[in-house]
Amino acid sequence: MLISILIKPPEGLGYTFVWISSKLPGIDYSLNPYFGCQHNCIYCYSPNVLRIDRDNWGDFVSIKKNIPLLLSKELKNKKHGVIGISTVTDPYQPIEKKTFVTKYCLEQILKYDFPVVIHTKSSLISRDINIISDLSDSEVMISIGTFNDFHRRIFEPFSSSIEERINVLKNFSQIGIKVSVFFGPVYPFLNKEDFINILSVFNDINVSEIMIDSFHMKPGILNNIESKLNKYPDLFKIFMNKISKNYLSTYDKIIEDFSKKNRIKIVNAF
Repeated sequence: MLISILIKPPEGLGYTFVWISSKLPGIDYSLNPYFGCQHNCIYCYSPNVLRIDRDNWGDFVSIKKNIPLLLSKELKNKKHGVIGISTVTDPYQPIEKKTFVTKYCLEQILKYDFPVVIHTKSSLISRDINIISDLSDSEVMISIGTFNDFHRRIFEPFSSSIEERINVLKNFSQIGIKVSVFFGPVYPFLNKEDFINILSVFNDINVSEIMIDSFHMKPGILNNIESKLNKYPDLFKIFMNKISKNYLSTYDKIIEDFSKKNRIKIVNAF
């Protein structure tokens, strides 16, 4: 797939703010070093949030090259608070291997030692483990919705494998960095045994929190999923059947019991 690497987004799309106050729980500031996304997840609802044409999403990524410089100036005068990296677009795009924009931002944040929560589904975050470990207050949240990497490749074609993401959680946890999981969107193809197994793996890694979420069927997403699953009609049939029945509600008792038994915080976001 051809991805356009741009300094500016396509005409008419405009920039999102690079450094803004956040209304998300537990996060004071939102930092997004990129606009657009190379992972091309077919369920992504960022186009709905940003009010852009879904047909454009996944075909470009805009690099905010000056954001580390701007950040270095802003941090001098900002009140200490938790910085969420990122809240709209994954901070570890594949192009980050070459641009180092997120890494440079972390280096600036380290100078002023702001607390951070980094949310990604990319194993590239491991490159910056030394910087993140030097922060006095940091958390790494990894998104995982399934342990089936075949399904992952259909729904999240250019993201890191599930095995790579699990290794990220293990590596950061082993050196004492707080790790958490965004278990979502939970793939409808899981059965109860799969669901419990996934929770157990997270618990064994000693994650601090598991946030569980479902597919958010914003306008255009269902059509997008259907077009991608036209090669797999059986999967699409299962998907539609589960989505129509609010499938995650069947796990309510499992979640409650698992949380109490293992004394782990599980947040239902669905």
